[in-house]
Amino acid sequence: MDFAYNDEQKEIIRVVRELVEKEIVPYTREMDETGKLHEGLLSKLAAQGLLGVAIPEEFGGIGLDAVTIGAIYEELAKGCAGVATTVAANALASYPVIISGNDDQKKRYFDIINKDSLAAFALTEPGTGSDAGSVSTRAVKTADGKGYMLNGTKCFITNGALAEVFVVFANTRKTGGIRGLTAFIVRKGTPGFTVGKAENKMGIRASNTTELIFQDCYVPKENRLGREGHGFRIAMDTLDAARPFVGAVSVGIAEAAFQACCEYAKVRVQFGKPIASFEMVQSMIADMAMQVAGARLLVQHACWMKDQGMEFSKEAAIAKCNASDVAMNVTTNAVQVMGGYGYIKEYPVEKYMRDAKIMQIYEGTNQIQRLVIANKTLY
Repeated sequence: MDFAYNDEQKEIIRVVRELVEKEIVPYTREMDETGKLHEGLLSKLAAQGLLGVAIPEEFGGIGLDAVTIGAIYEELAKGCAGVATTVAANALASYPVIISGNDDQKKRYFDIINKDSLAAFALTEPGTGSDAGSVSTRAVKTADGKGYMLNGTKCFITNGALAEVFVVFANTRKTGGIRGLTAFIVRKGTPGFTVGKAENKMGIRASNTTELIFQDCYVPKENRLGREGHGFRIAMDTLDAARPFVGAVSVGIAEAAFQACCEYAKVRVQFGKPIASFEMVQSMIADMAMQVAGARLLVQHACWMKDQGMEFSKEAAIAKCNASDVAMNVTTNAVQVMGGYGYIKEYPVEKYMRDAKIMQIYEGTNQIQRLVIANKTLY
């Protein structure tokens, strides 16, 4: 087990870091205020292959290992967690197809993403959060058996208004439940499929988050992923694969806040000396340093286990839960170290704090992660 980056990984990280400094950091406040990506940024991200990092090489992607993908997302999050979320959502939406798609589905789906396009993973509904088995969007097979009619509403969908292709989960059983959950590939512009309202969020504001509405939306049978009723397993395996990356984004947020407050503490003078010389501040900074380092290692460990083909569901939950808790704690303390200046938008730490909160919520709340960890540990 060696988490030292090799030369190729170091070069990838250097390129991403350079892109972040040049194309993201100067526009972070603008994107936070407008709730949109800076004009032209998506094409620049695509030009570096960042939209297809999880796509296998045989289908036109880069096919990077999880450890490297995690490092990329950490670097992106240091610049803007909203941008990192936009990019990471493509990996999240790719995993259901990687996990359960046939070769024809993979080719069709990934050809779309490879044309510099975004994708979206559509599971959550207004009445369905942690309880994926209660999905109420229905998929009713047509009389000729050649397709399905989808009806229902999804909410909190990252890239909802920007994506060209979606993986949508619907229930094929009248009685509902996890045994009826089924996954479908749906193209943007399909009749009966519309994008609803965009959410006005507290954090990760540069990422697009919307409703999706399905009203007699026809989906051909060949766009069904796996068997009917196989969707719950697809969704859970997908979330396992993606959770370490939420941890990686969380580490990036925490690292950025940590560095910002350290620099501030060295120049902020009170009582005739820098506050970095005060023991209470030093104690907070030491705690932050330990938490960030520990979170990064747990993320790398979960990614490494995935790359080795090992069972890593518990470790994915540990990495996500720990890193997002660390991000919330570190950003809160960074604001505290900076005092009133940490609370105003002229300085970046208040944004880091707002961005960190969602990391404890999406792709499985941290309460759910603790249940996963406990069950995997006990049973």
